[in-house]
Amino acid sequence: ISLGAVLAGNSMAGQDGNILQALVVAGGATFLVGIVNGLGVTLLRIPPLVMTLGMTGVVQGGLIVLSRGIPSGNAAPLLMGFVNRPLILGLPGILWVWALLGLAMWFLLRRTQLGYAIYAMGSNERAAILTGLPTRFIRTLLYGLSGLIAGLTGVVVIGYTGNSFVSVGDQYVLPSVIAVVIGGISLAGGSGNYFGAMLGAIALTLLQSVLTTLQLEFWGRQLIFGGVLLLLMLLYGRTKQLRV
Repeated sequence: ISLGAVLAGNSMAGQDGNILQALVVAGGATFLVGIVNGLGVTLLRIPPLVMTLGMTGVVQGGLIVLSRGIPSGNAAPLLMGFVNRPLILGLPGILWVWALLGLAMWFLLRRTQLGYAIYAMGSNERAAILTGLPTRFIRTLLYGLSGLIAGLTGVVVIGYTGNSFVSVGDQYVLPSVIAVVIGGISLAGGSGNYFGAMLGAIALTLLQSVLTTLQLEFWGRQLIFGGVLLLLMLLYGRTKQLRV
């Protein structure tokens, strides 16, 4: 997210005519980062968590060099209006894009061969390999798509904040995981759907709004988010044991 935000901000430079260029630059760069992550996991057999943490360090170091550690780049006024101002039925345009994305993800996961392959790999990757699925290619592609979506999310974030900085995406690390768990998606793979993740994100947003209303500091919110994640993981592990 931070990479997408910084690249988008520098590409836009506050000009509406540069929005498309910013989307291409941010999306393309983060897609390539995702592909590198995927290749590291599938070809070099690097554990996913280690690969992600290592790449995060590389990206953050590069962003510090690029931005010199200070806020850089400005969002285009058109993008800020699209993200923040009501457009249709009193809702910002970005919410309608999110709804369309949800429908697209539902179609991808439930109505395409790629979606069936993704669920099969999550349920039993060994069985998926035996059936002839190109699991390495699919996993690498998914890493790339994940990076692409994160980069485009960074563009949305800079539309919300107005400018970008190196750590702009850090605050979304825990909430993104919690939203997935709340939405009923198995971290082990094989079950869950995108609409569940959307509901989890909405529930988490409501919780964050309450904490903000209570004027809780950032560290306090992170503490609560971490506690919620631990509680959910304990419940998830307990439920899994009962099923076994």
